[in-house]
Amino acid sequence: MGVFLLLPFFLLRFGLLARLDRGAVGRAAYFAPMRRGERAAYWVYQLSNIAILACILFAKVRTDLPLLFWGGLALYTASLGLLALSVIAFAAPSEDGVNRSGVYRLSRNPMYLAYFLYFLGCALLARSPLLAVLVPVFQISAHWIILAEERWCIRRFGGAYIQYTQTVRRYL
Repeated sequence: MGVFLLLPFFLLRFGLLARLDRGAVGRAAYFAPMRRGERAAYWVYQLSNIAILACILFAKVRTDLPLLFWGGLALYTASLGLLALSVIAFAAPSEDGVNRSGVYRLSRNPMYLAYFLYFLGCALLARSPLLAVLVPVFQISAHWIILAEERWCIRRFGGAYIQYTQTVRRYL
């Protein structure tokens, strides 16, 4: 069953992005230069990501508690919608390189937000205690990566990115 949870995620994250702009796949896979503590967070991020995907792959959706099932399904579905909107906007940044279109008008990191909601939705659907522990670990480590990315964006895009950070929140 888990493969059916993962399939839409990978189709959107890699398939749609590649279809819209092959160069965007490389941009999305790029990790900004990191400082010492951020490098540790990077490895926690990667390992938790692998562990989460493995847990989802072998998960079984449980329907015996309707509130958890429907709540998980709502989060799962909403996260895929947010991921699709994020991918579409990410594939078409503005001419100065700072992405301010689509959901990037509301959040500087809508893809990371979509990942968090997706993983949380899967944890609820599978009622997995292990996933419930891994998801916050993933998100906390992702925050450190985001800080490195923002520092890199300020160096690369200068005042345009600083202005963007003053008008658009990091997450919501």
